Amino acid sequence: MEKIKYTQRICEDKERIKNFLVEKRVGTLSMCDKEGNPYALPMNYLYYNDKIYIHGMGSGKKNTILAEKPSVCFTIFEEFGTVTDPVPCKCDTSYLSVVIFGKAVLVEDLEEKAQVLTQLVEKFMPNFFKNPLSKQFIGKYHSSFDNKTVAVYCIDPEDLTAKENPIDMDHMFNGNKSK
Repeated sequence: MEKIKYTQRICEDKERIKNFLVEKRVGTLSMCDKEGNPYALPMNYLYYNDKIYIHGMGSGKKNTILAEKPSVCFTIFEEFGTVTDPVPCKCDTSYLSVVIFGKAVLVEDLEEKAQVLTQLVEKFMPNFFKNPLSKQFIGKYHSSFDNKTVAVYCIDPEDLTAKENPIDMDHMFNGNKSK
């Protein structure tokens, strides 16, 4: 994998990266179809057991592409604001981003699928449901749209990079014009 060239921005704080991945809710799944056409989607995700899990309908363009070419890039980022500088071209953005490369593998094991979907539900609706999803329920559940079972994919990171430009409160733009 090509390494980050802007080495001053590399974030190597493993705990910060892990907390960021656990906390954030949406990442961008990027892939290419067999003709080489790019396709990117914003996806709710779960970071669980050091892997990224995504889910969705069991049919559609994403599923077709992943069945043919499972290599993906998954990006999670947050922008914190604009960093000012007396020189206009040196203004910047404060951010943290994580880029993960790997293969999106369809989860076939009903136990793992139920566990992941239970964790996803808990992440997005904490304490809403009393009981975890069972593998029996997951095995029988079908979408009313296409009558297929829910698809869960696991991305085991082959390469993970993180970059950041930390917040510097003394230089963050607050809406006031310079003098």
